[in-house]
Amino acid sequence: MAAIVQKYGGTSVGSVERLQAVAQRVAKTAKTGQPVVVVVSAMGKTTDSLVQLATDISSNPCRREMDMLLSTGEQVSIALLSLALQELGQPAISMTGAQVGIVTEAEHSRARILQIQTNRLQRHLEDGKVVVVAGFQGIAQGDDLEITTLGRGGSDTSAVALAAALNADRCEIYTDVPGILTTDPRLVPEAQLMPEITCDEMLELASLGAKVLHPRAVEIARNYGVTLVVRSSWTDDPGTRVIAPPRQPRQLKGLELVHPVDAVEFDADQAKVALLRVPDRPGIAATLFGEIGRQQVDVDLIVQSIHEGNTNDIAFTVTKEMLTRAESVSQAVIPALTGSNSNLDTDVLIDPQIAKVSIVGAGMIGRPGVAAEMFSALGAAGVNIQMISTSEVKVSCVVAAEDGDRAIASLCKAFDVHPSTVRDEQSIGTDGKSRELNPIVRGVALDQNQARLAILQVPDQAGRAAKIFQHLADKNISVDMIIQSQRCHIVGDCPRRDIAFTIAQTDVAAAEALLKPLLATLDCGSLAVDPAIAKVSIVGSGMIGQPGVAAKMFASLAQNGINIETIATSEIKISCVIPEADGIKALKAIHKAFELGTPQTA
Repeated sequence: MAAIVQKYGGTSVGSVERLQAVAQRVAKTAKTGQPVVVVVSAMGKTTDSLVQLATDISSNPCRREMDMLLSTGEQVSIALLSLALQELGQPAISMTGAQVGIVTEAEHSRARILQIQTNRLQRHLEDGKVVVVAGFQGIAQGDDLEITTLGRGGSDTSAVALAAALNADRCEIYTDVPGILTTDPRLVPEAQLMPEITCDEMLELASLGAKVLHPRAVEIARNYGVTLVVRSSWTDDPGTRVIAPPRQPRQLKGLELVHPVDAVEFDADQAKVALLRVPDRPGIAATLFGEIGRQQVDVDLIVQSIHEGNTNDIAFTVTKEMLTRAESVSQAVIPALTGSNSNLDTDVLIDPQIAKVSIVGAGMIGRPGVAAEMFSALGAAGVNIQMISTSEVKVSCVVAAEDGDRAIASLCKAFDVHPSTVRDEQSIGTDGKSRELNPIVRGVALDQNQARLAILQVPDQAGRAAKIFQHLADKNISVDMIIQSQRCHIVGDCPRRDIAFTIAQTDVAAAEALLKPLLATLDCGSLAVDPAIAKVSIVGSGMIGQPGVAAKMFASLAQNGINIETIATSEIKISCVIPEADGIKALKAIHKAFELGTPQTA
């Protein structure tokens, strides 16, 4: 019988009474005859207290000693829970990360798991014992036996990695909430429990700030086909099932250091429509895409660039057969966009000779250099990038159709993968269901911890974006949204475009210091920084092939007087940058527009 892995967070084991309640639940599971591995965090606020002790003694405690200190918190929990299980008559043994065979890279405080040596663990399970494992920790590869910790969300990561190594039936994550909700209930009390969600959708929501599951844990689940269940520690309710793709044979060596990119995809059935110099005011995107949706034109990528004066540009892609209709709708809607302002000279440009190339893989998470490596490969092949769209599991670039073959070859070589067309299962969810049966939108997220940087007048030449983003990646600065303007300015004989992107607010000072000297060497213009932004996003695999989803989101913002500053989309995510002051209002408006406040059914 396959094992089951259960993980309990700090609040679930925060007192003797709670530890005893967890022991009752674990013992009940063990009585079914299924082997049980339990991963626990430190009790309550123990980790915070240990960090405070260290900072009381040292102004800059070294990471090695912090790992030695913090790893003790989980050791208290595992010993007490094992004792509680033994009191109930259930054989149990506690094991540290090192004892259970979690081998990591030698990076203190942020180690990734390389492999799990399960021989000792399997012996105890075969003897009928519940194995209680200290989460968040492991031992570095080599002869020095250095204790390492895995960083934020490390106990979730430990649990899912053990489930993958044991080929477990499932991994249950017990926490102080009933499961995964449609949005943050502290901001929107009407938020509802999701009965299920796909790994790709969960990766997007986790990266956008949903803190129930850490992205690293979801990444392992997706890569190794581990079914996750997020449940409350206080009830027997079923919680939320996170559905992974079917399990595929995959070596466990280098568990968290797998290839970041699984595939290179290409789609030659794409055409681009760009509206230049549209007014920069609330309701513009809603009007445009509302009419496009009413005409049943399905849009793939959408990019709205930063404003220039009182206007900005909006570009989107459609299938080639829809190009004529999309162009006609765009031309027809111009008077509604410009109103009485006839001086804007709004223009519609079409380009039927484009292709979309994408890199795909859950391993991109937390690896700043992946997008930069893609841009570098394209630049080295002389392929210029026209549009960029990013998500946690995919980076897509629109290029000239004539450059398609060179783009594919360069990316396959760079990431050592084989090419594929856009997946035939495009209409199929990762759970095997038709996407039409999945909710169009699973959840809404708000990120108020980002800032937007814009590099103005970047020469429109292959390789320029690569140098910019590689420079940031080399200093471990992760970039989120990337938006390249469609409007081109000719300075001298050189066409130039603006490139905007978002990063964590905590990285702004470092990014400015890195980029300002670089801009002169790349012959770019100035750097503009806007820290007062918020990013609001919708996520759902059911939106694929459903015209009007973006329009509904944009309309809900317009009805509340919220201006959209930039837009970026992927197949299952639409993100808008808006003024920071409007963040919570936007979140509530979008959640209501998609009726996510009503109970969901599986």
